[in-house]
Amino acid sequence: MKEITKEDISQEIFDLYDDYAHNKIERRQFVEKLSLFAVGTLTLPSLLSFMTPNYVHSILIKPDDPRLKSEFITYDSPKGGGTIKGLLSQATATKKKLPGIIVVHENRGLNPYIEDVGRRAAVEGFITLAPDALSPLGGYPGNDDAGRELQKKRTREEMLEDFIAAYKYLKSHKDCNGHIGVVGFCFGGWIANMMAVKIPKLCAAVPYYGGQPTAAEAEKIKTPIMAHYASLDTRVNDGWPAYEAILKKNKVEHVAYFYEGVNHGFHNNTTPRYDEKAATLSWTRTIDFFKEKLKK
Repeated sequence: MKEITKEDISQEIFDLYDDYAHNKIERRQFVEKLSLFAVGTLTLPSLLSFMTPNYVHSILIKPDDPRLKSEFITYDSPKGGGTIKGLLSQATATKKKLPGIIVVHENRGLNPYIEDVGRRAAVEGFITLAPDALSPLGGYPGNDDAGRELQKKRTREEMLEDFIAAYKYLKSHKDCNGHIGVVGFCFGGWIANMMAVKIPKLCAAVPYYGGQPTAAEAEKIKTPIMAHYASLDTRVNDGWPAYEAILKKNKVEHVAYFYEGVNHGFHNNTTPRYDEKAATLSWTRTIDFFKEKLKK
């Protein structure tokens, strides 16, 4: 049987998956609608398998990479979920204090992709903390479907407090120089924007295809912003002009990049929405931005 490639998948399927991934439709509806695209070699099981994240073959920086010390820690989040688990990563060879990055997951908890992103940033010379907002519910359950269901049981405002608490934990860490940035994806992109609203001393925020703050919230931002958007992601992109207008008015340093012909989630290399060119370019820009803004 011919192996499915990204080119075999129509934009309608990507849009359908986006609706499912963002809780607009239930799994039963997703499967029913996906079955309409099952023709010939594109069977329903093969489509489901292809659209499902592949973590086994997608990890770029292994958990036991000798360049890193990467371990799970817990920290207190009294205004959020209480006790939160997170992956703390830093280079083993570094003797000086490091700038810090909070890495914020999508709407499904701390899955292997986000753990990997935390390690990717750490090998670039940062100390990183990737929290799991599902900690109060037992943590990431091992698959994204169950993770999405769990995350729906918490409010995003309460989860925001967990990431603000992560900032405070990392800022006071003995190996951190106190200069902290945040990068987040999808739900995490909204968190990154909101951390810029809530933390005046945040040094940099990088939201990937993240929802924007309200106008009143955006008025409070002083943090430099680098936003990454997918050109096909009109659902999120529509909120950028109003957000940008406020940043411009208040002379907040910001830049937004729109990557042509790619879908929401293009940085996530575990799904077919991944676009290598856009992901690589955006990540290079992100790391360069952090190196500039978090230097002591």
